[in-house]
Amino acid sequence: MNLVLASNSPRRRQLLTDLGLHYTVRLQEVDESYPEHLRRAEVAEYLAAYKAAAYRATLAPDEVVLTADTIVCLDDDVLNKPADPAEAVRMLQRLQGRSHDVFTGVCLLTGTGQQVVFSDQTRVYFRSLSDSEIEFYVRQYQPLDKAGAYGAQDWIGMVAVTRLEGSYFNVMGLPVHRVWEELTKLAGTDLLPH
Repeated sequence: MNLVLASNSPRRRQLLTDLGLHYTVRLQEVDESYPEHLRRAEVAEYLAAYKAAAYRATLAPDEVVLTADTIVCLDDDVLNKPADPAEAVRMLQRLQGRSHDVFTGVCLLTGTGQQVVFSDQTRVYFRSLSDSEIEFYVRQYQPLDKAGAYGAQDWIGMVAVTRLEGSYFNVMGLPVHRVWEELTKLAGTDLLPH
């Protein structure tokens, strides 16, 4: 089974590398809009499956593509990647002093048409932040490629995240414990190097 990662995220690449998995990266532009009636985890799972569908025709029988989408939910509002620094500041102002949920949807699609879609949820607690802390983070770290305008592994994660309920790696963009489990099932054997 040859793993194909369909993601440009350096964090997802690092997590798969740290798991000891061998993979190739294959990128394709995919629209990230979703039906308005979907809520929370449904959005992340829909987007992961939609991204995987774009690879269906190009997969060899021995390949499995991994697609993922991470969203931040404040109540029922989905906070995707901010369009510009001003929107990033507004998002972080909304998140500070509150808890929110991070959902990562994952789709594993094999070249033979087998598909597994799942998601993982982590609740993240932020302390109250000053406007100058938020503006510093956005200026220094340019979090425009991150759902909710922040990366838990960045400076803001160190100073603002007070508690997590769930997987830290899920907040980084990939629930690696579930990915390992589902890939093991698809492979029909353990994934440990021999």
